[in-house]
Amino acid sequence: MKSTLARCAGLFSVAAVATTAFAGTAAAAPVFGADNFSGGNWGGYVSFGSFTTATASWVEPSVTCNSTNDLFAPWVGIDGDGSSTVEQTGVATDCSSGSPVYQAWYEMYPAGPVYYSDSVSAGDHITATVTRTGTNTYNLVITDTTKGWSKSVSKSLSSQHSSAEAIIESPTDSYPNISGGVNFTAVKFNGTNLASTSPQGLNADDRGTYTWSPSAIASDGTDFTMTRH
Repeated sequence: MKSTLARCAGLFSVAAVATTAFAGTAAAAPVFGADNFSGGNWGGYVSFGSFTTATASWVEPSVTCNSTNDLFAPWVGIDGDGSSTVEQTGVATDCSSGSPVYQAWYEMYPAGPVYYSDSVSAGDHITATVTRTGTNTYNLVITDTTKGWSKSVSKSLSSQHSSAEAIIESPTDSYPNISGGVNFTAVKFNGTNLASTSPQGLNADDRGTYTWSPSAIASDGTDFTMTRH
């Protein structure tokens, strides 16, 4: 289904940080995390409530760039669906150079994104966790178990505690070809299996022609796959 919810905050403006490796991205870069066109640019599952932790794993998919406009990211976060804040971390794949460039990041929106210099490649096993450690304090952790690195940061944000989600997103409404789709595993909110948190499935638009949709949640209660239709 096409979501009509007011997802209004989000991941990151690619041009916001001078240290970004996405050197080919246009100056008027889109904003990740904002549901800013009619088809909806979040695809995955969201659960509503005042969650204190959200975690998910995935294998970073291999992609083929269709155009230099292709841009997408799997991420995990708290807030953002119906609120103006998001605390989130994931891996972005950018095709502005003509070839996919993978980069891990975190963002405490509306502040700009922070990118990590640690290498990420297709096939890497990624785990991301966002934890609310106090009323307005958060710890964001992303780990590449294949490469053997992990990044952890603690930040403050006056946030709204509205939701938790595991999402793929293209702020340009333009996905690359993703081999095998995007497979989320071990998705838990507040340590509870995704399926037990009353999740809502969201479709993401792709060029106004295709749709990325979440599968049913697997029998383990935590896993699902995003595929293009």
